Amino acid sequence: MNKAPTHNGAATRKVAVIGAGIVGVSTAVWLQRSGCDVTLIDRLGPGEGTSYGNGGILASCSVVPVTVPGLLRKVPSMLLDRNSPLFLRWSYLPKLLPFLRPYLSHCSVSETTRIASALTEIIGDSLEQHQALAKGTAAEKWLVPSDYLFLYGDRSNYEADSFGWGLRKANGFSWQELEGDALKAYDPVFSEDLKFAACLPGHGRIADPGRYVKDLADCVTDNGGRCIKADVSDFRQENGAVTGIVTDQGVIDCDSAVVTAGVWSGPLAKKLGMSVPLESERGYHVELIEPSVMPRSPVMIASGKYVVTPMDGRLRVAGLVEFGGLDAPASTRPIELLFENISKAIPNLTWKDTREWMGHRPAVSDSIPVIGEAPGLKSVFMGFGHHHIGLTGGPKTGRILAGLISGDRPNSDLSAYAPARFA
Repeated sequence: MNKAPTHNGAATRKVAVIGAGIVGVSTAVWLQRSGCDVTLIDRLGPGEGTSYGNGGILASCSVVPVTVPGLLRKVPSMLLDRNSPLFLRWSYLPKLLPFLRPYLSHCSVSETTRIASALTEIIGDSLEQHQALAKGTAAEKWLVPSDYLFLYGDRSNYEADSFGWGLRKANGFSWQELEGDALKAYDPVFSEDLKFAACLPGHGRIADPGRYVKDLADCVTDNGGRCIKADVSDFRQENGAVTGIVTDQGVIDCDSAVVTAGVWSGPLAKKLGMSVPLESERGYHVELIEPSVMPRSPVMIASGKYVVTPMDGRLRVAGLVEFGGLDAPASTRPIELLFENISKAIPNLTWKDTREWMGHRPAVSDSIPVIGEAPGLKSVFMGFGHHHIGLTGGPKTGRILAGLISGDRPNSDLSAYAPARFA
């Protein structure tokens, strides 16, 4: 009979992590560093989903949720404007309504303030968390410290966003205002129509997000972990604890399980007795291969709610929000809009080739990720629902989850993220 591997004289805890995006892989890396025996399970393989297609920015200051005060009165006109960053597949609306009602209930000053505070705890030190995660691995080379620039047409447009900037200031963020010649001196590539910027230091970018996650996953397997491509359908439970993961490749034994499968975590949570209001915020990107110019830093074009990120040999233009579910094919208008927007933002930009992508951001109705132990079950943990900040918050989330499993509990209050709020 084979003996279980040991760590410091004790049987090594076997942990199955479901989902190999940035949250799952970060969890796996930190679990392994704490001495656990880790198996990563993903239906596509590491870094193939949203962790591949995100904007690539370590956006620590992105603590302002979509559901800000005043959103309700803006939504109708946004949905009817083909140049708006918000899209809806109208045929999906009946399925969306059960999510939309609680989602829009958070459009108040008090709720937005509460959400921003909770998000700051997860993403406020993102660059440092990524540096600690990637240190000594092949992924380290993709991590680039940088500023993060918010570009506006003029100062009045910036001042119209004063509520969001007030939230950032209240949560400890600072920035430099750049206008006119100062903005041109910082980065001359942008249109003359973009006259004002807020420049936030201490951020970062990932030069190849998909490769970054794959390199982190390779680190897990190089250190004795396993990575299995399989579709998870259920959990094996005994005496109030999960003891195995049921997949199309068979049952995978475990002492602890972690659900980090993004928007696909919802059905798995139901198997564990939870009903999480979780929806796909479909996001898009276009990549411009070998562009004629590169911005100095990653940029948010505030008017269009999209980002422009310099990457390895390409420029990624990403963002927008579409509610349309998991099954519908990509829409054409969001892609067209991204091309139109970048051509206006950087005049005379040329490139040699393009790539297009659509993926699924996991959106929880209260805009706060689900992080922690599942209620009513032993040794089952969850980390999903990061909306637009999955890459930014993945390392901190993984570190928290690994600490909970290994017994090294964080000092911070985790009640805002508790899965029990959806039990």
